Amino acid sequence: MSVVPAVTFTTPSVATVGLTEERAVAQGYEVVTSVLPLDAVPRALVNRETSGLFKLVADGKSRKLLGAHVVAENAGDVIYGATLAVKFGLTIEHLRETLTPYLTMAEGLKLAVLTFDKDVSKLSCCAG
Repeated sequence: MSVVPAVTFTTPSVATVGLTEERAVAQGYEVVTSVLPLDAVPRALVNRETSGLFKLVADGKSRKLLGAHVVAENAGDVIYGATLAVKFGLTIEHLRETLTPYLTMAEGLKLAVLTFDKDVSKLSCCAG
């Protein structure tokens, strides 16, 4: 297996898959990143648990997702979608075209994808 997720069950949880920004640069990728604070994720607001973030790392040329890193309640559940994206070479555009259920932590992954090209704070709850 070349793509293995990891989860640390703390409060909040920490989950990661794929390359960090530093490792991607070291491997010669032209990296673009997206960082989304949890206070931009509706589920985190409802839970009153806004300590944390989503960080995505992508190849600037192909726009394939290289890594995802989540610090949030239920990060271990959320990382599965990112694991599939990294394993199967999905791009920012592929992920942007997907739907995620509203008011879930998984929606944070979609919102983080949107922040590669948009200011998520300017979107309505259902935009994207």
